[in-house]
Amino acid sequence: MTKPIKVYCVNISEYVDICGGDSLDDILTRVGTLGFNLGFNPICARVNNRTEPMSFQVFMPKQIEFLAPGHPSSRRVYTRSLCMMLYKAVSKVQPGVRLRMEHSVSRGYYCRLLDGKGRSVRPQVQAIESEMQALVRENLPFVRHERLTRDVIELFRSQGLLDKVELLETIHQLYTTYYTLGDTADSYYGPLAPSTGCLSVFSLVADDEGMLLMPPSAADINAPAEPVEQKKMFDAFTEHLRFNHIVGVSSVGGLNRAIADKRSATLINLSETLHSKMLGHIADAISEKGARVVLLAGPSSSGKTTTCKRLSIHLMTNLLRPKMISLDDYFVDRHLTPRDPETGDFDYESIHALDLELLNEHLNRLLNGEKINVPTYSFELGRRIEKPRPLKLEKDDVLLLEGIHGLNPELTPQVSADNIYKVYVSALTTLKIDDHNWIPTTDTRLLRRLVRDHKYRNTAAVDTLRRWASVRKGEERWIFPFQENADATFNSSLLFEPAVMKSYAEPLLRLVPHDCQEYSEAYRLLSFLSYFLPLPPDQIPSTSLLREFLGGSSFHY
Repeated sequence: MTKPIKVYCVNISEYVDICGGDSLDDILTRVGTLGFNLGFNPICARVNNRTEPMSFQVFMPKQIEFLAPGHPSSRRVYTRSLCMMLYKAVSKVQPGVRLRMEHSVSRGYYCRLLDGKGRSVRPQVQAIESEMQALVRENLPFVRHERLTRDVIELFRSQGLLDKVELLETIHQLYTTYYTLGDTADSYYGPLAPSTGCLSVFSLVADDEGMLLMPPSAADINAPAEPVEQKKMFDAFTEHLRFNHIVGVSSVGGLNRAIADKRSATLINLSETLHSKMLGHIADAISEKGARVVLLAGPSSSGKTTTCKRLSIHLMTNLLRPKMISLDDYFVDRHLTPRDPETGDFDYESIHALDLELLNEHLNRLLNGEKINVPTYSFELGRRIEKPRPLKLEKDDVLLLEGIHGLNPELTPQVSADNIYKVYVSALTTLKIDDHNWIPTTDTRLLRRLVRDHKYRNTAAVDTLRRWASVRKGEERWIFPFQENADATFNSSLLFEPAVMKSYAEPLLRLVPHDCQEYSEAYRLLSFLSYFLPLPPDQIPSTSLLREFLGGSSFHY
């Protein structure tokens, strides 16, 4: 008789006897027979801190943690599975069209249908949603396969998934994992749910020329998210998608092909020129409005500092003199800083961590031609220190004020809006892995932060990953609700960026210990970076925004 294998289940803090080859589904059933009830039906689990599908088979002692529906890994699995169900539904309702998942916006995922010539086709939203609901009732399994890549390439070629073909042809892996749903095959960057019956919460909403796929709400997993208006964000994405189309690189396979064909220098020059052109347009708009105060805001690692410095150069070419200060100068003393109601820690990301009264007083005095002394905040001491920093706005001066709260109307309620121009800065990634797998903007920023924290703060990747959830929580509360208040949106992403970050981030991520929860995220990011051919950084100009994170910038920080 085969000796049982002991696996440790984190959810119940107990070892469980299993047979070699049992799936995670089998192990979940075994946990139930022992009298334990998890209180939820998992669609994935962590096995030795790697996220795996419920069909994953266990042959050796492992640590297993079944993940609740609201867990970030579960939400990713749910969304990926929805995408494959959408692809199958579209293939039946509107055969012959190409489904392209473009980006996340308005709390959902914007999708477009294209004909054979790349022209938009109006989606039959109601019919597609009805077909998806029928698939939920049918409860079809998502079946995982692993085959020789050459065979998978031919399978995808037969389905017209040429973007996936190009990707697989450029990364040269011997074997490739893919899924089938009935007679439909597809590949995804991570595991899928057990079956379509798990995916009853979603909606499809007609939007512009395409549609929004709405996953479960972050506030209530039992109801689909409600779309919010984000026209400015959508326009920023659309502008960059057009740019990608013009340069002929819309997916990772296309980028890899350009690198292999030694066309990367052209891509870099085009992307950097686009940044410069966008900043020039913003500078012109500031000049035309006659704004005296420019507020720049954006989430962590969006490149606000370099954007501020490069924008100042464009303003000077418009015969204006920029003067720069930071909202960090206006922090209240530490003992007056509000605390996070959940953790009790000081909440430095709260707008109420700033001395708003002093800030508004100073801005109005500057606009009236008076001189002020800019405060200096010591993070080491946790209070302001006396230091002479006189500032006065002369006739052709423009004040650039950078900080996360720049778009929040609570920041400058006492200052006339006629004097203010607001710029939102974020890395709105438009490059896709393939038509059905987009690159989250948060991943681009997280990779930037990992590299910067290691280089300039000597912070290990595991610590950056551990803090990221708290950073994201602050962004969701204090930044993202105010994006549409911006007069201009600057997309700081660069088309070639992940290929450059690969060589910097991979060694850091490999150092994340396997026995901590952060390893799951490190492994996910390593899997993502494995799709890219490396691009050496020596072609990146010293004025590039990317240099803020890599080093070698000609700007002083």
